[in-house]
Amino acid sequence: MKLVGRRSECALLDDLLTEVRAGRSRVLVVRGGPGVGKSALLEYAVEAAPEMRVLRAAGVESERELAFAALHQLCAPLLDRLPSLPSPQQAALSTVFGMRPGPAPDRFMVGLAVLSLLAAAAEEQPLLCVIDDAQWLDTATAQTLGFVARRVQAETMGLLFGAREVREELHPLPELTVSGLQDVDARALLGSVVGFLLDEPVRERIVAETGGNPLALMELPRGLTATELASGFGVIGTQMLPGRIEESFLRHADLLPAATRQLLLLAAAEPVGDPVLVWRAADELGIAAAFAEIDGLLTVGERVTFRHPLVRSALYRSATPEELRAVHLALAHVTDPEVDPDRRAWHLAAAAPGPDEAVAVELEESAHRAQARGGFAAAAAFLQRAVALTAEPEPRSARALAAAQAALQAGAFETARGLLAAAESGRLDEIGRARVDLLRAEAAFALQRGGEAPGLLLRAAQTLQPLDARLSRNTYLDAWSAALFAGRLATAADLRKVSTAARTAPRPDTAMPGADLLLDGFALLLTDERAKALPMLKQAARMFAANEVSVEEVMRWGWLATAAAAAAWDFEACVGAATRQVEVARSTGALAVLAVGVNVLGQVVALEGDFGEAVSLMAEADAVREATGTKVARYGALVLSALRGREAEAYPLIESTIRTASAEGQGTAVQYAHYARAVVLNSVGRHDEALLAAKMAANDTPELFVSAWSLSEWVEAAVRSGDRPAADEALERLRERTESTDERWGLGLAARARGLASEGSQAEDGYVEAIAHLEGTRLRPDLARTQLLYGEWLRRQNRRVDARTQLRVAHESFQAIGMEAFAERARRELQATGETVRKRTGAQPAGAELTPQEQQIALLVRDGLSNPEVGARLFLSPRTVEWHLRKIFDKLGINSRRQLRDALQRTDYESLPG
Repeated sequence: MKLVGRRSECALLDDLLTEVRAGRSRVLVVRGGPGVGKSALLEYAVEAAPEMRVLRAAGVESERELAFAALHQLCAPLLDRLPSLPSPQQAALSTVFGMRPGPAPDRFMVGLAVLSLLAAAAEEQPLLCVIDDAQWLDTATAQTLGFVARRVQAETMGLLFGAREVREELHPLPELTVSGLQDVDARALLGSVVGFLLDEPVRERIVAETGGNPLALMELPRGLTATELASGFGVIGTQMLPGRIEESFLRHADLLPAATRQLLLLAAAEPVGDPVLVWRAADELGIAAAFAEIDGLLTVGERVTFRHPLVRSALYRSATPEELRAVHLALAHVTDPEVDPDRRAWHLAAAAPGPDEAVAVELEESAHRAQARGGFAAAAAFLQRAVALTAEPEPRSARALAAAQAALQAGAFETARGLLAAAESGRLDEIGRARVDLLRAEAAFALQRGGEAPGLLLRAAQTLQPLDARLSRNTYLDAWSAALFAGRLATAADLRKVSTAARTAPRPDTAMPGADLLLDGFALLLTDERAKALPMLKQAARMFAANEVSVEEVMRWGWLATAAAAAAWDFEACVGAATRQVEVARSTGALAVLAVGVNVLGQVVALEGDFGEAVSLMAEADAVREATGTKVARYGALVLSALRGREAEAYPLIESTIRTASAEGQGTAVQYAHYARAVVLNSVGRHDEALLAAKMAANDTPELFVSAWSLSEWVEAAVRSGDRPAADEALERLRERTESTDERWGLGLAARARGLASEGSQAEDGYVEAIAHLEGTRLRPDLARTQLLYGEWLRRQNRRVDARTQLRVAHESFQAIGMEAFAERARRELQATGETVRKRTGAQPAGAELTPQEQQIALLVRDGLSNPEVGARLFLSPRTVEWHLRKIFDKLGINSRRQLRDALQRTDYESLPG
């Protein structure tokens, strides 16, 4: 395509295409005002890449509320490839495109599926995806394509967007801002469209007034004489320019017969550009003959297309309400209600002169279909329009409430708040008012997991209590979850307040045994009835771990079951409940659930000493959190970094967690950070400082399990600092936390604390008992730490031979796990007994420094995952995984997947924290 000027812009597009041809994905948003030449540049790129397969889509202003409308344009040519996608991805795309029924898919799973689909097509032929008028994309498509654009890496694929302004879903992507033509090019373009010689002052004034806008230079002079052009266009600012261009199109249209103008308006109101549909609607209006007189403003071919999108918008915005109703009604009449019921409903809504219950019902049905496909923004829009067409107060409020819920699911929180206000201003029954409270609370929890959310959820649960016992109890459990996130930073209701209120919640007729046990157990735990609470919590956790509860319960409260197991000191149930939730979330594609679940499972495997698996899980957690925007602190990474003991890595994470979590009201994350600091400081022997950190963690929401873990650190730090009263205080509190359990985890930590705080044979008995308990668990770090403490005590008793036995086992365990600081502490103790121990050094070959993402991929491949499986975990295409894997092999000096395990062990990457 021959463009006037635009040399630098074309060069940038040429470079992008060169990169794509070389197998490197590139993304670019071509940004600029109306008429500035964005579409022309996109066409240039298409024509400059004849060897590439081109997929196209365009946003249409009147289609912004139809879920996945533009995405279907883009992906329709590739749908025959769906069977090759992993099952959850295949199900997600089949559902959103209406190819099969199913539960609404997670929108991030839809994004991953589209990435896989495009990447598979790019394997066969370089791919160029061109999306014009991106400012008008429907929300579901914009979210999906933004997700894809941020994750393409090594595919032979280019993504080009044209947009007047860059919407939130496309931030932050590389941008090319297009402005007006340079003066010399603007003069050349103006001369090519004006058929007579212009005086230089006139020409310069026109160029200046248009700001070099190509469309303005081409369209505004149309039909004007030399005398009319002599005064320029009347000093139009750049802000006014789109309006003036539209006026020029309208001036052209006004010269056409009335039937032709109505035909143009009809085409402007039909977003798909289907010539058959437009023709049938024109026949309905009796204006089909006007197709012969459209005079260049409209082209009818395989698609009905306007000379420029501003033609469409100018015609549509200038029409009277009566004119718009007429064309929309015609389009509704010719749209097949079986094939395209949603567009028909939308046209009927646009044609309605006032409240119309029949149309409102059709819009409700469209909303249900949109929700089933995961198009929650579209569902909210359909329902919002239904509200406007509803005259009766009660159904109007009910529809506003449903619209608010859909808006919340779409993440449109401000829209949801407005709809909730509309619902409240109408006529709501008690259950309706309670649902308003519940939705407000859910919005607060989604925006910020701590802070005010517990109080709002508690209020909703109490309001629901006499109205819907099942929903009330579920909401109490959600309030407890929110209060657990908030910890001491809860503003209106903390864990104790929620627990006290929950004890009054009546039993519903419909039982959810797992959820009910969780609620009853937690309510007792926080109201000073620990002995009664622990058996309930243990039973609940084991039900979740053994898959004896519904999928809904696992998805919603699986992570809370892991917390229950930790409170009851049942580590096996911790592993089982956490693993089960992650399995369910992965298999169903529930990525928002996975963001929390993988974080929890990462903690669990770190506590059992499998740092390689913990690194993989933390990588997945970070990828999911970044992809979904879920505001969950890095709990797993905190535990992992604490046990690892690398101060330079741990402290920045601890400080950033305290800073961010404090701002977001996530008090428990702050408590975790203080606990992590205590562990690191104890590992390096800075016990005075460790004591302060342990006290902060133990006293911050003291009912929580992380407080009990911190009490164990407190005892060690206090004894090593010589503060016996502090040690005795912590020991007594830890005894109270463990006296009601028969689980080896709690019993082992309590016995170790007694050994630390005792003298003579009582100390030895404590250590021996602790080792006996912990040897029967998966808790290798705690066992090794106990052996270290026992060895240190034996050395101080001058029992060097016995000390060496314990210290040697501890040192070997720490090295095998990757607990470097503790391993160094054990090494120094062994040296003090007279045994020579070499300090371990990493054996990484030159250039073997893997990036964090390479570490993550290497560990997942080591565990036997295929490239597609790794890609699904980390939101990458299989080709990108393979590209990273080649770099990993080069750095590690290997050439096959089979060699990866030995190479990772040799270079010490298996124990690296994320």
